[in-house]
Amino acid sequence: MTTLYEIDAKTIDGETRPLRDYAGKTLLVVNVASKCGFTPQYAGLEALYRKYADKGLVILGFPCNQFGAQEPRPESEIATFCSSNYGVSFPMFAKIDVNGADAHPLYKFLKRAAPGVLGSEAIKWNFTKFLVDKSGKVVKRYAPTDTPESIEKDIEAAL
Repeated sequence: MTTLYEIDAKTIDGETRPLRDYAGKTLLVVNVASKCGFTPQYAGLEALYRKYADKGLVILGFPCNQFGAQEPRPESEIATFCSSNYGVSFPMFAKIDVNGADAHPLYKFLKRAAPGVLGSEAIKWNFTKFLVDKSGKVVKRYAPTDTPESIEKDIEAAL
């Protein structure tokens, strides 16, 4: 796999979505969970999406249950939780693995393009974020502790 746009992902509603649909957009890709200490970041992510969507920002949320079983719900309940508690309107996808043999191809791509601390590719926890520019190049990887508000300047620069 040579580009992000060659990858497909299943939406939270079960439809296959080619990531090429997002070509020409600035992306913030986030592995999310509803029972995580960082879950309130959904509010900040949604605020960024509403503020910058008309300028080309798309946030892609990928639920993951690999960290402390913090996303045990089925997709239908995840969608309801995100909508009713945080007003999430950005695209959400089906639950995936981000590490290990069954890691989704998107996360294999992202981790190779932007390794973490000391070159480690492993995702350490939920709410790790990847900023991808309009050409599909990974610009930066952010730790779960990096809030959506703290990366806003980087997003503005990428737009």
